[in-house]
Amino acid sequence: MASDMLRLPRLFGAAPPSLRLEGDRVVLRPPERGDWELWSALRGESRKFLAPWEPSWSSDALTRSAYRRRLQRYAIDWRTDQGYSFFIFRVEDGALVGGIGLSNVRRGVAETASLGYWVGERFARHGYMSQGLALTLAFAFQRLKLHRVEAACLPHNAPSRGLLLKTGFREEGYAREYLCIDGRWQDHVLYAMLRDEWRSEAR
Repeated sequence: MASDMLRLPRLFGAAPPSLRLEGDRVVLRPPERGDWELWSALRGESRKFLAPWEPSWSSDALTRSAYRRRLQRYAIDWRTDQGYSFFIFRVEDGALVGGIGLSNVRRGVAETASLGYWVGERFARHGYMSQGLALTLAFAFQRLKLHRVEAACLPHNAPSRGLLLKTGFREEGYAREYLCIDGRWQDHVLYAMLRDEWRSEAR
């Protein structure tokens, strides 16, 4: 898998490439147009579960047109090396369980990106995101050659904070009113992982 990723060019064409990151329980690939119904259904049924941890949802958040705009933004991000978004599918039945991605990629003296993820309520705490995160970090450090991956969590989001620490992220600080989540500017705890730390965790 790593050798296949390394053969890909850094910048892609008009759409994300046909790329799969495979684990024993989940498979990650870029979102496609045909995923809209699965995505809309899972996000819709999980809305109360997800809303406290995300930016405010627009009135048309789950519509096909909003999804297509999202895909267009993803394609631009891939093409310009600004971000890389994946859907997470369960191996056993192909069910969509959530999403994960790297955004705000900074090159040059930084070689850094920000990590974000979400999981459908009925799939939470089953280990799917743990493996999805491991596959995404391998992509970040092997394929993209990043030096650092950052993440931010609301202080009261204990499951997410636990996931990051379990994966090997280190807590680095506390940012006041860092992001506008659920309609309010809220404080966040900051985490990061360096490439050398990931190599140590992966051994």
